[in-house]
Amino acid sequence: MRLHYLAASPWDQAADLLALVIFQQNGDEGLDEPALELDRRLGGLLRQALDDGDFRGREEDRLDFFLPGATPGPRRAVILGGGKVAEADADLVRRCAGRAVRAAESRSLTRVHFVLPDRSHLPASIPDDVAVQAAAEGLGLAAWDFRELKGAPSSPESAPPPLLEEGWVHAPWEGSGDVGPRAVEVAAAVVAGQNLARDLQWRPGNIATPTHLAEVAQELGREHGLAVRILGPAEMEEERMGALLSVARGSDQEPRLMVLEHRGGGDEAPLALVGKGLTFDSGGISLKPAAGMEDMKYDMSGGAAVLGAMKTVAMLDLPVNVVGVVPSSENLVNGSANKPGDVVTTRAGKTVEIINTDAEGRLILCDALSWVVDHHAPQAVVDCATLTGACVTALGHHAAAVMGTDETLIDQLRSAGDASGERCWPLPLWKAYRKQLESPVADLKNVGGRPAGSITAGWFLAEFVGDTPWAHLDIAGTAYGTEELPYQRKGGFGFPTRLLVEWVRSRADRRRS
Repeated sequence: MRLHYLAASPWDQAADLLALVIFQQNGDEGLDEPALELDRRLGGLLRQALDDGDFRGREEDRLDFFLPGATPGPRRAVILGGGKVAEADADLVRRCAGRAVRAAESRSLTRVHFVLPDRSHLPASIPDDVAVQAAAEGLGLAAWDFRELKGAPSSPESAPPPLLEEGWVHAPWEGSGDVGPRAVEVAAAVVAGQNLARDLQWRPGNIATPTHLAEVAQELGREHGLAVRILGPAEMEEERMGALLSVARGSDQEPRLMVLEHRGGGDEAPLALVGKGLTFDSGGISLKPAAGMEDMKYDMSGGAAVLGAMKTVAMLDLPVNVVGVVPSSENLVNGSANKPGDVVTTRAGKTVEIINTDAEGRLILCDALSWVVDHHAPQAVVDCATLTGACVTALGHHAAAVMGTDETLIDQLRSAGDASGERCWPLPLWKAYRKQLESPVADLKNVGGRPAGSITAGWFLAEFVGDTPWAHLDIAGTAYGTEELPYQRKGGFGFPTRLLVEWVRSRADRRRS
């Protein structure tokens, strides 16, 4: 879809649907100017609906109107409740824009104008550019749907609603035109990256193989000027990536290590993004239950997010060096697959006793982390992975876990998560947890038992980054699911593409200053 910033009055523009947000009213608090104008055009019907209690401004509230004689302006309007204004943040704006898209879909409409509340009705904690960007993101993310593997519908009645073709954001306050166009431009790049990640997540394991991800990485390089390097089994053998290769040997699919570089920061050391690209995870010999195993195509969600983030970073041409690394393989079962009790040697030279073959993500990540630290000497490393079910138990589906070796970096990621709407919450890496990884036959085990499973997984990865500032995002509960927000759809969410981009942008801003 195409995203635009609308500087002119939305009432004079052709659109299928005009969307406004009204917060819960407190006492004599009045309507803002966009709502007042709509009420005038409706002959007082909006105010009457409010007075009669048909709309209270709660976030779940919605009112639909048909605008009489609206030529060339919008033919329909939808009023969306914003909840309590004191609780509003940028993600509330994003959700409201997503709800506007869902309202358009329900009527097979394809052009939406989203009008932000007047500045006096929007919390000061949401800056102008952030509000516009969040609204545009909500439109672009909500408009996405995965349809590339479906054939033509058997009848018009069975056809899905058309996808949104164009979305406009209008900010009804003075000076918004100074920041609006750039904010929509940023949003369009974020949407493009996150929707790429969602496409990759949704593609099944027989399509989105390690080779396919590598082809996507190469296409990103050609399209956006990224330097791309692909390592196959031979190069991995040369790099002594024994842990990654041990996982891949259980499959007929060859592994790949994708390296994408955005060079916008001169001679400075890069920021490193590392994402787990396990394109299908059966659990190996420690086989997963059959129920729900089809969702294990999502085990490459961290890698998908890194590819999406690199696309956005390149589209925005951020003034910082960034290297994205995605180790990718399958975890299947054949005569060469890892067995419980096997000992493998990692690229860093440390030996690992495999207790559970379903803890394979940390095995492919540890070699990738060691590789990027040695080859790129980054300022900081952030990895993301659907790593542990224990993370879902701890934090549910509302936040990723973050842990690491550098408190400043962890704080930066928390701030980036709050700003992007993809939140994370810290777990401790106290030394006491490291004891759970002690092995009688190797340097460490690949699992530390059920207690603190997310933390011991993080401790395992910490063994391979040396003194480099590093943080790990466990996205097992947030990368995909059924409890979608209005701008998401059931399945892959593209999490944490926005978080990674926001973190890189914040580091680029600090570099400028």
